[in-house]
Amino acid sequence: MTPRSSRLAAILAAVVASLTLAIPLYVIRPFRPQGPRELAFALHVRDLAPWLSAVCAIIAIYLLLRTWTTIRIAARTLMLLCAVVAVSAAALTHVNIFEQMFHPYPDPAFGTAAQVAMDETDHLLSVTLDSQTHAFPIRTMGYHHIVNDTLAGIPIAATYCTLCHTGIIYDRRLFIDGRLRTLYFTLAGINNGNALLRDTRTGSIWQQSTGEAIYGTLKGRHLALIPSDELTFALWRKEWPEALILRPEQPYVAEYDPKDWEAHIAKTHVVVDVASTGIDPHTMMLGIASTENAKAFPYDQLLAAHLVEDHLGDKPLLLVVGPDSSSIRVFTPRLADQPGSMHFTIAQDQPGHITDRETGTIWSFAGCAIYGPLLGKCLPQIEAHKDYWFDWVNHHPNTIVFRG
Repeated sequence: MTPRSSRLAAILAAVVASLTLAIPLYVIRPFRPQGPRELAFALHVRDLAPWLSAVCAIIAIYLLLRTWTTIRIAARTLMLLCAVVAVSAAALTHVNIFEQMFHPYPDPAFGTAAQVAMDETDHLLSVTLDSQTHAFPIRTMGYHHIVNDTLAGIPIAATYCTLCHTGIIYDRRLFIDGRLRTLYFTLAGINNGNALLRDTRTGSIWQQSTGEAIYGTLKGRHLALIPSDELTFALWRKEWPEALILRPEQPYVAEYDPKDWEAHIAKTHVVVDVASTGIDPHTMMLGIASTENAKAFPYDQLLAAHLVEDHLGDKPLLLVVGPDSSSIRVFTPRLADQPGSMHFTIAQDQPGHITDRETGTIWSFAGCAIYGPLLGKCLPQIEAHKDYWFDWVNHHPNTIVFRG
């Protein structure tokens, strides 16, 4: 190999090594649209990057050493620069830039409500399994994005995407090759304004809003959803006075979302085109989805109405605003041992309580009868999630919008 061809090969190695780093960073970044093909290509490049860039670095170093004594100072400098670039790129492909920006919380610590300082009106995600409850403050989750936790012996992933306002809890267990495996998730980037998760076992990439693997060996698989509530701290503390809440991780408290974070997020650039829907992309929705149907309820309309009776397909819905005038739960207004659906009104002088017209029973915001003929009965709760309109319609393109 001539000195000139050695220089060209070194330059090529440096360029290729740099591209393995630059392509994923360029494609998988906030505030730009990601098409499915370019996203898949960028993720494929990122998978190959550690190996490909390492080969490029070895080639650049080999060429530098092979020609060091036979080339001039200017050529040596160029070859040395190519080697440094290739080696640096190879090293950086092993760094998860997203977890450098938003540090993970690998060993989550919990305390009681009295031990964690929160404003009364701050929201949190609450999940209960086998009478055990963990809560995850939204302003904390907005920074960490993912907390790998275990509740009542079940591995769970508490996830939150700040740009689209989605807080969802998933079961981290999945059958892989006939065996039940536990996955561990890290932050992997963003796809059209919604966070991407990566499981460290298989390297598959998962969409946070849907729990679906969109890339990798597990593509097409879905994580099991675990029911959760988004409540104000004051209401949660009243319902679960002895439950545990995620403590802030002290080194990163200064990075947590400020009190007015929602106002800042509402001004961010949206890359999903929803102009044809006539709805502002940052309209907060309460989304409900089944296998066949999806419906989006403008959050402000629900708060103004206090109580809404509606349907999702042929399934009746009861949407109720809590006594904090901020939290919302959705129920099936039907009991297994009662014929047909019940109909409800707001209970007089009892905020957050409702009364069914059929029996006059009074029901709490938890959906349980606290006074009357049906005392002790509880309505089945339906999973619903807050989501900005642009993200909800992007993942549920055939959704119906509640118009009041």
